[in-house]
Amino acid sequence: MTYSTKLVCPIQRTMAMIADKWKVIVIAILGDGTKRFRELQRAMEGVTPKVLTRQLRDLEHDGLVNRVAYAEIPPRVEYSLTPLGRSLLPILNQLHNWAVANSDVLLTRQAGMPAAEASDSAMQKTA
Repeated sequence: MTYSTKLVCPIQRTMAMIADKWKVIVIAILGDGTKRFRELQRAMEGVTPKVLTRQLRDLEHDGLVNRVAYAEIPPRVEYSLTPLGRSLLPILNQLHNWAVANSDVLLTRQAGMPAAEASDSAMQKTA
């Protein structure tokens, strides 16, 4: 978290740290290995350079991302996950698996179908 907060619960603090729209995606992409800024930007369709820069700075400040700047011309900057950032990958993989397994129910609920019908429909598809 790069802003002053009074969150005392570890879960609240962690969620506040990674809750921005692009941060989880940055962590997931860096889980595949070290990337340069442009590689990240290309992999994240729709993110502006300004927003990506801010997200990377926040993640670096929070100790999840490592930034290495090389004194070359043109300048080269590489980003990678720190051990702390890498420790989030299994949790994000579990979240991904849960989202995939429950996507039908979640999409149906968003469309307005009652929860019981959505759950029954999803259960019938898996049976």
